[in-house]
Amino acid sequence: MAAVEYCFDERQSLVTAVVDHISELLNKAITERGSASFLVSGGSSPQAVYEALAERQLDWSKVVVALVDERWVTQEHAASNEAFIRRSLLQSRAAAARFIGMKTAAHSAEAGLQDCETRFAALPPKADVCLLGMGSDGHTASLFPYGAGLAHAMSSGDARCAVIHAQQSEVTGAHTERMSLTLPYLSAARQRILLITGSEKYAVYCAAKASSDFMSIPVSAVLNTDVDVYWAP
Repeated sequence: MAAVEYCFDERQSLVTAVVDHISELLNKAITERGSASFLVSGGSSPQAVYEALAERQLDWSKVVVALVDERWVTQEHAASNEAFIRRSLLQSRAAAARFIGMKTAAHSAEAGLQDCETRFAALPPKADVCLLGMGSDGHTASLFPYGAGLAHAMSSGDARCAVIHAQQSEVTGAHTERMSLTLPYLSAARQRILLITGSEKYAVYCAAKASSDFMSIPVSAVLNTDVDVYWAP
C-alpha cells in the first residue's frame, strides 16, 4: 500500500481534478450500491472543492455526507466544521444530501461520544469517499500529535468515533476538545483522498511519508494505506 501523488502547478487545476475524481466515485457508488457515503473535512483548503461539488449534477438525495472530525463547539460558533460544511457544500444541488454531524447537546465530547457513535453507525462499514486534509503539525482529521486519546483512536477496533484532547498550539487554537473518526474507520474507506496546498505542508507530507512514528506525525498512518494525494503550491 502506498500514496499516489497528483501534483499541480496551481490550485484551480487541483480543485477541478479533485472535484472530477470525487464526482466519479460518488456516481459509481450510487450506480453499484444505490447510495454513496462521503466523509468530509473542515479547514480552508477544501472550500473551493466543496463549492464546485455542490454544483455537480449528482443524485445528491442518495448521498450521505458526514464529518471526519469536529471541535466541541455549537453550530453557531465560527469554528464549527458542521457550519462550514453547511455553508460550502450543502448548497445548490448538494442541499439534497443527508448530513451526519458530530456535535451533540452534551456538555463534553466524552458525554457525547455514545450518541456520536450511534449516529455514525448509520454509515456503511466502508465509506465510499474520505476527503482528508493535513495540518502543518502532521495531524489529519482530529488525530493530533500526542493528543490525549490519540493512541485509542489509532487502534480502536470497531469504534468509529473517538474523543481527542489536543495539545494546544497555533494549529489547534483554543479549541482542543475534539471528536474524530478513528484511524480504523478512516482506513476502511473505499477511497481516501488527501488534499494538501502550499510548500510548508508539502515538506510535512514528505517527512510523514518517511516516518513510522504515528504518535508524532499521525498523518503518516494514513499514508501507510492506499491514498491519493493531491498537492498544489
